[in-house]
Amino acid sequence: MQAFQDSRARYLFEAVSCGSVRAAAEKLGIVPSAVSRQVSLLEEELGLALLERHRTGVVPTEAGQLILDYHRQQTAHQHDMLAKVDALRGLHSGSVSVVSGEGFAQELIDGPIRQFRLQHPGVSVSLEIYGTTEIMRRVREDEAEIGLVYYPPADSHITARGAARQPMHAIVHPQHPLADAPHTTLQTLTQWPIALLQGVYGIRQLVEYAEQADKIRLSPALTSNLISVLISFVATNQGVTLLPPCAITTELAQGRVRAVAVNSTPFQQAEMQLITRTGRYLSPSANRFLQYCMQGMQAFHTGE
Repeated sequence: MQAFQDSRARYLFEAVSCGSVRAAAEKLGIVPSAVSRQVSLLEEELGLALLERHRTGVVPTEAGQLILDYHRQQTAHQHDMLAKVDALRGLHSGSVSVVSGEGFAQELIDGPIRQFRLQHPGVSVSLEIYGTTEIMRRVREDEAEIGLVYYPPADSHITARGAARQPMHAIVHPQHPLADAPHTTLQTLTQWPIALLQGVYGIRQLVEYAEQADKIRLSPALTSNLISVLISFVATNQGVTLLPPCAITTELAQGRVRAVAVNSTPFQQAEMQLITRTGRYLSPSANRFLQYCMQGMQAFHTGE
């Protein structure tokens, strides 16, 4: 049986994850030739090509994909082992890694993170903000233990630990003609300039699904990767946007904007989910943090 050095698999993994040898080297803090050397040595050990190099970057060969799958499995086993070690230490030290959409960050900080830190000051919390696609990838590949995401796609490698119905709403200025309306439609919203999130977000993917279902085409006047930009667009009365109220609880409480229900079946069925990788052994700290999220986030108690 052919043997190889496990440590070299990481260089292959980073090259594929980052899209190029140069990007992997920048992430690892080494020169590109060092990454190429380790991948080449791994190819020599196995007697097979592991990477295909194109002008736009690198992609794994069939053999390379096998090594990547192996590396992910080994990393997952290591995470599970460390979680069990944390269990022996209790909740006096350790860490919890969380990935979330921008709209959930403020409520996480005000609620679950604040309460968790008060009770477990020795445990550090990492909170990183990404779009839906990246949140799913990071949880699936064990780069994060917990994810909080809106309208996630189905994935057999992901388990929802908690879910809450959170319909999409039209977000308007308090002086907008729709501000006091009980509900509206996508067709009605075409009367005003609209700002939308970019396509890597579940919110935008849901909007596109609703457009198809309702046979409506929205032409955004503004697109952005930040919810805060969309809120500023609405708060300055330049137009409307589409967001779930759970993503803008602070702005709604301050009266900066209003949320109006939209008569669209896809919008009414949308959920926010608290997710982990299927089969992952979570540390006691991560399990406890999950409980704080379920108990401390308003959406899990008032979801429609």
